[in-house]
Amino acid sequence: MSALRDALRDLPEAVFADVLESDDAYLVVIDLPGTTAETVEITVKNNHVAIEARRSKNVDRAFRFLSEERSLFLDVDLPLPLDAVADEATASIERGVLELEVPKESATSETPIPVTEA
Repeated sequence: MSALRDALRDLPEAVFADVLESDDAYLVVIDLPGTTAETVEITVKNNHVAIEARRSKNVDRAFRFLSEERSLFLDVDLPLPLDAVADEATASIERGVLELEVPKESATSETPIPVTEA
């Protein structure tokens, strides 16, 4: 999980993130103010999670930007721990807080290996 923690440390200063762990799953919480489910895209490939997010801004046409300090476009690739089951991950966003939950492989799951006579 240290690779995941290290990747989150490399996020832009304006993005805050936490990683939590239970016996059954990992939970990544990322503050993305101004984003919605429509402006966040998450994909999984090769035990990595790619997150793209953009902040939508609705500014009255009577105003124009003199300075824009709240821009956000996040494009991050996060490595998952080896015991993460990425294809069963779920994500939700509420009030600009993204929660990505990635289950762990069951510690009790076993794969039987047949033994044959040689």
